Amino acid sequence: MPDPELDALRRAMAAETPAPDAAKKAETLALAMKNFEDLQGSRDAARQNSDLPERRGLLKGIFNMLTNRLAYGLTATTALVAVGFIAFSPMGQDLMRRPDTAPRPQATEAPVVQPDAAQTVAEEVAPEAPRGDLALDDATAVDADGQPARRPADSAPAQAVQAAPEPAPAEQAAPATRSLDAEVAAQVDEALGAAEAQGEVQLSTDSLLAAPSPSAPGFRSGEDAANLGVVAPRTLSEGRIAGGLANTAVVGGSDGVGVIATPPEREEFATASDNPLRVVSEEPVSTFSIDVDTASWSYIRSAINRGQLPPRDAVRIEEMVNYFPYAYDAPEAGDESPFRPTVSVFETPWNPDTQLIRIGLQGEMPAIADRPPLNLVFLIDTSGSMNSPEKLPLLVQSFQLMLSRLDPADEVAIVTYAGTAGVALEPTAAGDTRAISDALDRLVAGGSTNGVGGLEQAYRLADEMRGEGEISRVILATDGDFNVGISDPDALTDYIAEASEDGTYLSVLGFGRGNLQDDTMQALAQNGNGTAAYIDTLNEAQRVLVDQLSGALYPIADDVKVQVEFNPAVIAEYRLIGYETRALEREDFNNDAVDAGELGAGHSVTALYEVTPVGSPAVRTDPLRYGEAAAAPQAATDRADELGFLRLRWKEPGEDDSRLMEFPITATGTLDEDANFAAAIAGFGQLLRGNDALGSWGYDEAIALAVANRGADEFGYRTEAVRLMRLAQSLSDRR
Repeated sequence: MPDPELDALRRAMAAETPAPDAAKKAETLALAMKNFEDLQGSRDAARQNSDLPERRGLLKGIFNMLTNRLAYGLTATTALVAVGFIAFSPMGQDLMRRPDTAPRPQATEAPVVQPDAAQTVAEEVAPEAPRGDLALDDATAVDADGQPARRPADSAPAQAVQAAPEPAPAEQAAPATRSLDAEVAAQVDEALGAAEAQGEVQLSTDSLLAAPSPSAPGFRSGEDAANLGVVAPRTLSEGRIAGGLANTAVVGGSDGVGVIATPPEREEFATASDNPLRVVSEEPVSTFSIDVDTASWSYIRSAINRGQLPPRDAVRIEEMVNYFPYAYDAPEAGDESPFRPTVSVFETPWNPDTQLIRIGLQGEMPAIADRPPLNLVFLIDTSGSMNSPEKLPLLVQSFQLMLSRLDPADEVAIVTYAGTAGVALEPTAAGDTRAISDALDRLVAGGSTNGVGGLEQAYRLADEMRGEGEISRVILATDGDFNVGISDPDALTDYIAEASEDGTYLSVLGFGRGNLQDDTMQALAQNGNGTAAYIDTLNEAQRVLVDQLSGALYPIADDVKVQVEFNPAVIAEYRLIGYETRALEREDFNNDAVDAGELGAGHSVTALYEVTPVGSPAVRTDPLRYGEAAAAPQAATDRADELGFLRLRWKEPGEDDSRLMEFPITATGTLDEDANFAAAIAGFGQLLRGNDALGSWGYDEAIALAVANRGADEFGYRTEAVRLMRLAQSLSDRR
């Protein structure tokens, strides 16, 4: 129904509205257009100078465009309200009306302005900043260096870009937000497409807006980002900006410089369930391949230092235990094997009614003068996914560290791969460190990831370099992302096993977070007569490529397998702690065609079994109703002093036939600091994996055991482990 008072108000407003002045309107619009054009550039003509423009202006311009558009989005919220007023008020209608158009009849009902769109944009794009030094001024989004402008915490309210919430359903999404993302994506695609056509840039689904180099102004390292509780970015988003800015966040640092951070995008790990409890009377034999890799420990350290507990599948307990050096007895002259085994039995820290059997192998360390010449092919991933400070730049520094430890008679070549593979450095004497280092410094990241093409070229070059009695090794440095050629880990397994038949060894070095394909790296290392390590810091590069260079590059035993037969008269149950991805079938032990792990010079390897003695209250399984007749045979009861029987197989490097060593396991051996510390690390790994075999034994007990058995700890590795255990406990308490 009409409201007389409201109608009267409308008539009064219409009467007071001045008549349109076409001349004044034209003058005002002309002035507005002039001001707009002036603000798009400089009023003064550019002054000529001799400075050449920066060649990298494209990506920086895209970054500035994105950040500026965020700020303009904030101004757009005010514009939406103004549009509503202009559209629905008499004065606004007159302003929009053409001068030669007759006045439009007044509406009988007043329209209602809907503020939802403006509020949605303001809330989704720019919620209130939690820290004053992160606030973006809505008039000046970035400073001269392209960094977010800062205002003090006590200044006027400002907006900051944070991680946006989960996208709303399509029917609820704000139209303004969708059009902003689409417009930004379209402009980025257009700009990059034009640049690619002119040969100025190589497009990649991974390299767009990658993190800056460590020397770039305003760069925040991964460690600094970790201290802020965020993950340092690999790229702004996966590939182009099709997803908009919904997954980005501006995070502040202690110096007030913002960091655009993204969560880890995708990381894949080899999955395996914990080794189950085995009943000796049913399955008396356990067989596995040795594993001297240490990648899992380094990844765990990286995750915890970032304030995150690692994914369960990233925790491989054997690699945690084998990260640390132990004082095992080394082989002596006259020993039949290039390694010496050490076995000890002691009470389990988390269960006094069970025992731990520790099996340790210590490899010999041949004299440096006696080692054969080494041919190295650095196979380096230079794809777009490596465009991050903790990837390619750290990789280059890591390889440069090891150059001084090589013998002048050794040779080094460099093969790179992105969309295609190529030789970046022909075989060069290791003594020419300047040429090798310069070739590394010239590497840049960009393109897709044709890892198989790189492997083919690297193996071919390694075979060409190898002379009589020499060792050839390919060192693959990557984040594991193979998206061209063979990308399936199973298919890669078959390929790399065939490629390694000629005797070339493989080492795999993983770099970076957010795109780490650990399962691929494990498949390569385990089937290519190789080892795997994860380099998260320059200190880790020093440990792997300098301190342990001989073990990393010079094999002393190939295809090393371990088999334990438990005595059913003494042991009722057992479980192998770790080695889930290294399990072998019983018959694989005697099959020389089945691949297993290699042992490097000076390397040691440790395995732990938790065993339950017969008659112990810790026995978890009930006796079989009809199993008494199949009880322990006489041969077992006659050897009641033996807990089991240990068999070891290995091949001498270059040989096809394996050798065998075997001896009984008795309840002897000295309980020392090394054994207790290994048990503490094994307990830590089981806590991270959520294993229920520990009962009430937790972080407090694991930390106390590790602290009491740190020993000399020459390089501080064990002290670092205690610190990580304490931090993991705090992170676990937050869950």
